Amino acid sequence: MTDAAALSGAAMPQDLKIIYLIAGEHSGDALGAKLMDALQAARPGAFRFAGVGGAEMQSHGLKALFAIEDVAVMGPLSILPRLPRIVRRVYQTVDDALAAKPDVVVIIDSPEFTHPIAKRVRRRAPHIPIIDYVSPSVWAWRPGRAKTMRGYIDEVLALLPFEPEAHQRLGGPHCTYVGHPLIERLDDIRNADAAGLARRLNLDASKPVLLVLPGSRRSEVARLIGDFGDAVGVLAVRGERFSVIVPAVGHLRGFIEDKAAAWAVKPHIVDGSADKYAAMRLARAAVAASGTVTLELGLAGVPAVVSYKVDAAMLMLRSMLKTPSIVLTNLVAGEMIYPERLQEDCTGEKLADVLQPLLGESDARASQVRALARIPALMRLPEGTPSQAAATAIIAVLDCYAAGKSRRGAPT
Repeated sequence: MTDAAALSGAAMPQDLKIIYLIAGEHSGDALGAKLMDALQAARPGAFRFAGVGGAEMQSHGLKALFAIEDVAVMGPLSILPRLPRIVRRVYQTVDDALAAKPDVVVIIDSPEFTHPIAKRVRRRAPHIPIIDYVSPSVWAWRPGRAKTMRGYIDEVLALLPFEPEAHQRLGGPHCTYVGHPLIERLDDIRNADAAGLARRLNLDASKPVLLVLPGSRRSEVARLIGDFGDAVGVLAVRGERFSVIVPAVGHLRGFIEDKAAAWAVKPHIVDGSADKYAAMRLARAAVAASGTVTLELGLAGVPAVVSYKVDAAMLMLRSMLKTPSIVLTNLVAGEMIYPERLQEDCTGEKLADVLQPLLGESDARASQVRALARIPALMRLPEGTPSQAAATAIIAVLDCYAAGKSRRGAPT
């Protein structure tokens, strides 16, 4: 018997609300687990959970409908081989969600998996409110998705502060900024033991530290690490004296060590969040893959250049981008703080041209430092954590529907 079937057949207190959660990959699973905690803390004993989630959500009481690995894929080339299985899981989840008779459905990120489910639930049970936790990047590409979402999403919970305005401008659903999970790590970044890391690595205090962040997935590391290493070599040839630290995701450490073994400056490779944040506190400058790490660098106030390369299939989508920047820090700030060197512009020479003034005293470095000082305030919430803000927004939708009102299609 599925968790949903058990819920639908069990006698429950009349005021108990059933929340059907759907997470399609591991970062969504982490968000879902924190959300479950926040909801239970806000109204103890008021909620029962069903749905799809991974190990973290299961540790908080969710019974998994199936293994999240069945649908946890990224990018069109990864989706295609698993498409038949993903389609089966979509229909299975729709049936299970309807069997649960939930008071609200909350989809969490992974739009390729969760949005087809939301559309089908809306068609078959239009009375159930549906909330999307993590907005798709409608502000970056395929902006028409925002208006389409209005037909099957009642509320969007945004991680980035500019997203509510984007949905309003594009005719999307009501959107509330609930904060990025990184906000909760700001104290970890500020209090990281930089001095302890410097001692362990035996760093020369007279040399500035260059932080190299080639990504968290093997494919992106493979595409970028050669150019990042070339940039290190170019800087060394130009006479720059500096230390290099490479924070690595644990399972990629050996791969990065092999690729960086011949660099002109031998890198110190570290792993774990504590050492990564300590390295950010030590860093004079950074070269980084585009992604969430640019927000971490922004919160830490580290000047940087950001780069990225995609495969041929994704490169064909380049003309569809509708945003002035691919860097989250730049989008949050509303200005081009971090220079971008993408695709053919991601070369050792071009990266070194940006990094060299950042390692010393320069107007370029001072300008980045001033602009980055605004990032924490732009992302900060008035009170509480992102998970608490998300729980508050979900409860508001539940209360609205319980009172016989609907926020469906309401503009921001």
